[in-house]
Amino acid sequence: MSDAGRFVSATPERLDIMTVPFDRAPSALHNTQLSFDSLGTPLSDVTFVIVDLETTGTRAGQSEITEIGAVKTLGGEVIGEFQTLVKPEHSVISPFVARLTGITHAMVDDAPPISSVLPSFLEFSVGAVLVAHNAPFDIGFLRSACERLDYHWPAPTVLDTVTLARRVVGRDEVRNHKLSTLAAHFGTQVEPDHRALSDARATGELLHHLFERFGGYGVTTLEELSTVRQSGWAKRQAKSHLAKGVPAEPGVYMFLDGTRRVLYIGKSGNMARRVRGYFNASENRGRMAEMITAAQEVSCLPCAHALEAEVREIRLIGELAPPYNRRSKNPERNSWIVLSDELFPRLSVVRANSALERSPAPPLGPFRSRKSAQAVKELLDTLYPVKRCTAAITQRSLGEHRPCVSAQVGQCGGPCAGITDVDDYQSSIRELFALLDGDLSSLQRLAAERMQRLSGEARFETAAEVRDSMRSAVSIAARAEQVTALRRVPELIAAAPGFDSGWDLAIIRHGKLAGAGHVSTRQAMGDSLSALSSTAEWVPAPGALPQETDSLPEESRLLAGWLETAELVSVTHAGDHGWSLPRQGATSHVQSSGAVRLSDSV
Repeated sequence: MSDAGRFVSATPERLDIMTVPFDRAPSALHNTQLSFDSLGTPLSDVTFVIVDLETTGTRAGQSEITEIGAVKTLGGEVIGEFQTLVKPEHSVISPFVARLTGITHAMVDDAPPISSVLPSFLEFSVGAVLVAHNAPFDIGFLRSACERLDYHWPAPTVLDTVTLARRVVGRDEVRNHKLSTLAAHFGTQVEPDHRALSDARATGELLHHLFERFGGYGVTTLEELSTVRQSGWAKRQAKSHLAKGVPAEPGVYMFLDGTRRVLYIGKSGNMARRVRGYFNASENRGRMAEMITAAQEVSCLPCAHALEAEVREIRLIGELAPPYNRRSKNPERNSWIVLSDELFPRLSVVRANSALERSPAPPLGPFRSRKSAQAVKELLDTLYPVKRCTAAITQRSLGEHRPCVSAQVGQCGGPCAGITDVDDYQSSIRELFALLDGDLSSLQRLAAERMQRLSGEARFETAAEVRDSMRSAVSIAARAEQVTALRRVPELIAAAPGFDSGWDLAIIRHGKLAGAGHVSTRQAMGDSLSALSSTAEWVPAPGALPQETDSLPEESRLLAGWLETAELVSVTHAGDHGWSLPRQGATSHVQSSGAVRLSDSV
């Protein structure tokens, strides 16, 4: 074992000059005379089994295990390893999972089922402390498999290296606490690669690096390691009285400092339970610890139901910009696909509002992540003859422009392909302009042709990527159409089943929540809706007043999503123009699957 894998405990002299970055259990702090029983088990005497699983999905009980890898260590030395592929019995390995892990159906076809593998693993790990990176995931799958197969789950002690790393490795050292990030930070000999045994080996090395850190703070026993809490926990616990009086109902809660400045805004279906959680040891976010330390008061805004709480949270964060809400720093963190404002426009993924305004065609979005937007953008680059290189081309440089790499492999439809007339280029991508304007017929046609061609070449995983990107583009475009349509509706009244019971009511005017209520029975809706309508907020049509009075885009998207599971009670038409969606629009390409479609309800 290398030096990186050895456990080193700190000397007393070192402890005198170090600041402990976490709190310990009171018994460990204040006992002046310890019995042999209370000394604890030295970490060097504990047998650890570091385990990692590969699975067909993320939900224990629904997804299945495809590989188990485990490393058994004692005193920093590896004393055993366990590795096997597992044949899933009811699940399939998706192309995404196959690309991520490298495990295909062909590899597990002859592998043993989990019913044969699990007893061997339980025997391998008997009497040991289980360790995993993001332990709830791996342990949840193992426990679920035991329950399903009626095997006894031994309920071992479990350590989570994510939790341990957060105690002693701050964000000033690493950007996140993923296994790959921490392995690179500590320079483990084994690099994690999404295969079970490799990841278990890397986690084992990481565990002993963390032991070195804890040893430097005098934490040398398993019992101490299990009871340390993040820095500031005692201070947060002393502030637990702030949670008294918080109602156990849906609403928005705000943490205020001594000057009544709003520090943080959150929402919950049960504010009392959620606010109490900020003072528990399980709350280990550094920003929240800092916020709780500064907070002096909790102010609550009860709401009729969870939808109203979400809407009011969005509005309050946008208005007050509390410093501890990440959304305050970047309220619209979504990504968009736009055409650039150039002589020969190209597709790009952006977040800046200025780029959206300069685009010569409507943007496609928003996407929740840049990664998903990039995947759709790459598909559109492949399907349409659009310029792909980033070179800025002017009329003067047209004759001097040299073909880019994409042109050399036939994948650039701009000047690189010999097109030097702007009008000819615009004509060649007219279907792309139509797509961005809401007509997705060409996308489905071209994507289907490409999937058929790829399937004929036995490139099934690439064909699946095309399918997934096309579905993402259609879904995003459909939601954008729904939001646009919703903002044209003067008034829409809807009801949805409540979380516990009864019905949640909403009055939506021009894409903004104007009134909200809750009734216990359907028979009580009539009177309640009449009262809501008379007191609901007046909302002007989009563009009727300055832009700042319009509803927030995020609010309109939230309401459009809620309406997919709601029942429409009544809709007020928007004059002669109505609000039906384009005949060739994205929504016409989406299977409703029983969900409410706004265009079909008028």
